[in-house]
Amino acid sequence: FAYVSDYFGAKRELADENAVLKQELVARAPAIQGYPRVQEENARLKALLDVRAQYAATATAVQVLYTSRDPFTQKVFVDKGSSAGIVAGAGVVDENGVVGQVTRVFPYMAEVTLITDRDQAVPVQVERSGARSVLFGNGTGRSPELRFTSPSADLRIGDRLVTSGLDGTYPPGLAVAQITDVVNDAGQMFARIVCKPLAGIDHSEFLLVLSQSTAMPPRPEEPGEADTAKKGGRKG
Repeated sequence: FAYVSDYFGAKRELADENAVLKQELVARAPAIQGYPRVQEENARLKALLDVRAQYAATATAVQVLYTSRDPFTQKVFVDKGSSAGIVAGAGVVDENGVVGQVTRVFPYMAEVTLITDRDQAVPVQVERSGARSVLFGNGTGRSPELRFTSPSADLRIGDRLVTSGLDGTYPPGLAVAQITDVVNDAGQMFARIVCKPLAGIDHSEFLLVLSQSTAMPPRPEEPGEADTAKKGGRKG
C-alpha cells in the first residue's frame, strides 16, 4: 500500500509540474515566436546603418507607419516630416536599394510614393553594359518596366539596374531593380523589359530619406518653361 501511495503521489507531482511548465510555455510563446522577426529586423537595421554611413550628413532614418488607403496607388507614410528636415522630392532607400520618393510633406509625417506606382519614373543604368534607360512603375499588382527601349539594346535577363543620377533626385549607383523578362516583338517599335525591384517595396519597415544635396545640382529650366514663366509674370 505504501508503494502504491508513493507511486500515485509522484505521478500527481509530475502532473502538477507538467501543468506549470505548460503555463510558462504559453506565457513565453509570443516572445519565442517573435524572436526570428527581431533577429531579421536587427539585421536590416544594421544594413541600413551601413547605407546611412555613406550619407551621414544628409540622410534621415524613418519608420513606415501605414500604407495608403487607395488600393490603386503605391504609397506609404513615414513618421517624420518637415520638422525633421524632410522635403518633397527627396529620394528614399532601404538597405537593398531605391524604394521611392517623398511626394508630400506634413509637419510630423511624410508621404512616400514607391517606384512601383504608375506615376513614378526613375532614370537607370545597366550595371553590366552602362546602357541608360528609364524605369516606369505600372501600379498595383504589376511589375515595373523599362519603356522606350530599342529591341537592339544590350539588355539581358538578370541584368542589375542602378540609378544613373541624371534626374537630380537619386545619387548615381544605387540599386533599383533586376531585369526578369525581355520581350522583343517584331511588330513593336520598342522592346518590353519587365523588372523586379531590389528594395523591400512592400515590407521594409525602416527607410532612409536622402537629402537632395546628395544628388546632382537641380536641372535648369527648359527654354519653353522659362518663356511660359515670363509670360505669366507679364500678365500679372
